[in-house]
Amino acid sequence: MTDDLEPRPVNSNPLMRRILIYAGVLLIVFLLGFVPMWLKARAAGARLAETQGQLTRAQIQNNLSSAVIDARRGEYEPARQAVSQFFTTVQAEVAKADSSSYTQAQRTQLQQLFAGRDELITLLARSDPASADRLADLFVAYRKMTSG
Repeated sequence: MTDDLEPRPVNSNPLMRRILIYAGVLLIVFLLGFVPMWLKARAAGARLAETQGQLTRAQIQNNLSSAVIDARRGEYEPARQAVSQFFTTVQAEVAKADSSSYTQAQRTQLQQLFAGRDELITLLARSDPASADRLADLFVAYRKMTSG
């Protein structure tokens, strides 16, 4: 009767043990496939963000270039619309702060461009030929601020 009081060794269930081993191996295999793909996706995301920043800067410069060309041709209303779009987009990019496509130094310099915005748009609205030269000067200043 004393044999009944002694604890019996617990036999581990071989089926459960096998299932746990398979699950562990499956998890390792999954992670071996997942981690490299995650790293590639992360790198692709960074390249995408950089490319989108370059596209935004190109679109901004294109708006300003269009305004200069339109003003030189005497088409002041399309020039006014393009320069308005230029200022709106630059202002939105500067407001993005660290997620902007511009560096901190460039954002600080770009703030200076807004000083003559209203006067330039007014000149274009009045179809003043002097606006073409002002736009050309603005374009040169913008390129200097954003290059390098």
